[in-house]
Amino acid sequence: MALAQTDPGVQGGNRGSGAALSGLTANQLTFFNNGLSQFNAPEVVQGGDDNGLGPRFNEVSCGICHAQPAIGGTGSATNPQFSVAGSAQAPKDARPAFITQNGPTREARFPFFFDANGNPNPNNPNGGVETIFTITGRTDAGNCTLTQPSFAQALATNDIIFRIPTPTFGLGLVENIDDSALLTNTKNNNVNNVGISGTHNHNGNDGTIARFGWKAQNKSLLLFSGEAYNVEMGITNEIFGQERPLPGEDGNGGSGGVGLPHSSTNNCLINPTPENIINVDGTDASSSLSDIELFTGFMRFLAPPPTSSIINGVNQATSIARGRSSFIAVGCAICHTPTLTTMPSSFGAPLSVKPVNAFSDFAIHHMGTVLADNVSQGGAGGDQFRTAPLWGLGQRIFLLHDGRCTTTLCAIEAHESSGGEASTVENNFDVNLNASQQQDVLNFLRSL
Repeated sequence: MALAQTDPGVQGGNRGSGAALSGLTANQLTFFNNGLSQFNAPEVVQGGDDNGLGPRFNEVSCGICHAQPAIGGTGSATNPQFSVAGSAQAPKDARPAFITQNGPTREARFPFFFDANGNPNPNNPNGGVETIFTITGRTDAGNCTLTQPSFAQALATNDIIFRIPTPTFGLGLVENIDDSALLTNTKNNNVNNVGISGTHNHNGNDGTIARFGWKAQNKSLLLFSGEAYNVEMGITNEIFGQERPLPGEDGNGGSGGVGLPHSSTNNCLINPTPENIINVDGTDASSSLSDIELFTGFMRFLAPPPTSSIINGVNQATSIARGRSSFIAVGCAICHTPTLTTMPSSFGAPLSVKPVNAFSDFAIHHMGTVLADNVSQGGAGGDQFRTAPLWGLGQRIFLLHDGRCTTTLCAIEAHESSGGEASTVENNFDVNLNASQQQDVLNFLRSL
């Protein structure tokens, strides 16, 4: 890759990310604000206003992980997980080596179960989330005692992969793209001479297209909310009603496990389940709806991140326009579809027949050996990922699904990979564009 060009870097200032969609009714805006408040609320195990945390968790609120550049975004520059182990939140836990102060906010998975010798067994796939922290030793956790997953062993045997928080801006628009629009777009895009052949992850219940998460494994915002509440914070809810054991504790992998520890001397099933439900005694939306419904309302009415022609304090509108043209010319837009359109929506005018300028086809693609994580989710295999939406890229710090890159050049280069559909397009960027044209593309990406 040519080195004359430079990523302009993460753009500072307030572009306006984190705002509600324009045109909401007064009631919709109230619903949005109530959801935002609950999105930020820290959870406790018991005895507080927001109960149900644990027995294992990655953080104690949605907003802690989805904070950059505003609530609803992705991980911040300073990793909030760095200070959790040994604090009142997780007093008996140790900080894993992969959690660093200025590194990405992370979720960890082991692609394979370990064999009897402590080595990953490629014939025994795992892939479930290995939640980082436990409630052991907390003042509100009773006598629950749990150990953390074997992170050191996983690191030593290279049996660990990471995910970072996906931004939630504009997801109400994404949710309201009709399946036929996605299928038609992908069918048209698959007619190309660069080896791209996208497909879609489908919901296992009704067969419709799933579109949320790094592998497009979740169908709807409500499902996305319910899964995150259970997996990332350990809070059971009306979609995921049982406490979640770690992979292996649930008997998978041949472990013989029968669930979370549960005895008179080690009770980790502290609260009745599900912990998060509709409050039938409530008097309005904020006091009656479940948290996951409030999260959904917040995300549904959360506006897309605004663009800006100001790059590092200079108006680069001309360069950005050239960069967009080059981005399309080399083939990036085959997967990163600039604009789709929503269907008429009963959620209201702000979501009905609106442009979705996400730069994504919401399809899954083979990304090859460089990005493969050997984790399957739904119909997405070990090297398949959803085309990451690029809106908001200008203010993202950590890039790609695991946060390995902090520059757009690094992220572009990772698209060239054995078995990856984007290799020819990445080579087009390298070979067909001169340094000035490449710089225009980088300016364009940081304008988003």
